[in-house]
Amino acid sequence: MVTEARPSMSDDIAFRQRRYLIMMGIRAACFVIAVVLFVNHLGWLTAIPLVGAIAIPYFAVVFANGGREPSVPRGFRAYEPNLPAAYSPPAQPGPGTGQGTSSGPGADPGTPGGNGAPRQNT
Repeated sequence: MVTEARPSMSDDIAFRQRRYLIMMGIRAACFVIAVVLFVNHLGWLTAIPLVGAIAIPYFAVVFANGGREPSVPRGFRAYEPNLPAAYSPPAQPGPGTGQGTSSGPGADPGTPGGNGAPRQNT
């Protein structure tokens, strides 16, 4: 098995810095060419290097900030929420245990007497 030797982090940074400086040099050359063409009244030909001088900084920054690729491809990982093992709802009073009802278990709190009959005053 042949393993590739990866460049060190400082080698990678130096490579990206050189590439950025080269691209900025090309940008400066485009700007100088655009000025020379403009001074010589060459009209629309001035726009070609000017567009290069405007667009190159974007690509230079993107390439300079593009870091190293991860050494271990991770692939797709499913989302796994961090939840507690089991959920237990808070205790709630059962039917008929609320205040104001005098009927026993199984009573419907929505009816006046709890069993469907009207409540009697004693």
